[in-house]
Amino acid sequence: MANDDLSTPQLDEQSYRDIDTQALLAPARSGHKPRILLLYGSVRERSFSRLATQEAARILTRLGAETRIYNPSGLPLPDDADATHPKVAELREAVMWSEGMVWCSPERHGAMTGIMKAQIDWIPLSLGGLRPTQGKTLAVMQVSGGSQSFNTVNQLRVLGRWMRLITIPNQSSVPKAWLEFDEDDRMKPSALYDRIVDVMEELVKFTLLTRDCADYLVDRYSERKESAEEVSRRVSQRSM
Repeated sequence: MANDDLSTPQLDEQSYRDIDTQALLAPARSGHKPRILLLYGSVRERSFSRLATQEAARILTRLGAETRIYNPSGLPLPDDADATHPKVAELREAVMWSEGMVWCSPERHGAMTGIMKAQIDWIPLSLGGLRPTQGKTLAVMQVSGGSQSFNTVNQLRVLGRWMRLITIPNQSSVPKAWLEFDEDDRMKPSALYDRIVDVMEELVKFTLLTRDCADYLVDRYSERKESAEEVSRRVSQRSM
């Protein structure tokens, strides 16, 4: 074939769509507050990931968002209970409610905690024909007991991509977290606090920008070629 041949005979013309700029750039806009779910990865009595998450929620509220913080205490290990367990049902309902999320984990042995991973593992890729996370926004944060690290936020980004979340560019990593909170468990003013403000500000902007066109953003040619039943079966197999 000639190099200037621009034909695409491989395409299924019934499934192909030109880009709809109206759906992408001028969708009907929602009037409610952005709904943000926050998850943290420790159940210690004085959990610095929880304290950082609470500060993030306060900032999000100031920015005009509606927030929920999920308490992972009592959540069973993945596959150690079924989806009717009250803590599992609570988590899944909160994910369905949300339009964006914040994941904040301590770094333990160079990685996110099992508590953080268990919460993410309980969120299915497909639930009743719906995809609870696809097209929603995500911000990632970590706290460390020692020097600054980015192992955990990097891992959370991989998981966010796998869950088909729109993970924002900015992130927060708080080193020596035990030095950053006062006796009232409030974060002290610092450049580290300012970074959390930056991240939450960016999250709200991305959520407002994408929430009303999220379905269009994740509308895929390959999946339009498949029936809804085939898509559901394939996604369910991947989540096993």
